[in-house]
Amino acid sequence: MESVMNTSSIYLLFILAITLHNIEEALWLPEWSKHVQRFGKQVSRDEFCFAVLIITMLAYLATGLFMIFPQILILKYFFFGFIGSMIINVIFPHLASSIVLKKYCPGLITGIFLIIPFNSLIIAFLLNNKIINFSEIIISTVVVGIFLLILIYILKKIGGKLIDYK
Repeated sequence: MESVMNTSSIYLLFILAITLHNIEEALWLPEWSKHVQRFGKQVSRDEFCFAVLIITMLAYLATGLFMIFPQILILKYFFFGFIGSMIINVIFPHLASSIVLKKYCPGLITGIFLIIPFNSLIIAFLLNNKIINFSEIIISTVVVGIFLLILIYILKKIGGKLIDYK
């Protein structure tokens, strides 16, 4: 029973990290985007908060479903791909844009101090316990990363049309 509890606890680090990361982004990224338009379109608070809320809920869903049904491969790969994608997200765009712009990109602090260490700990746990292998992590990270990029784009569009707090 203790190892089940430890396994569950380690997976919960992912949702803690992504929640705090997404809160940091939601608070400051829309305003930040006004000043860095050469790298992309300014994002409104409404569309961004809608998208980040859905992505956060999806992270909770992915974690919970995997914890309940660890034998279902698609849930396993989606959860692990989400973990890997969030590590990549810290590097591109947060770290890269902070370096290039010489201006702090919201999400970088929680990314460096929570996402990377917690998600790396989870990946090390998975590899050490032979729950997943390195190639499965890479493939699931790429597939889920592409899915999340497309989903974020769609969610920002939907959020921009559905929500207007002005």
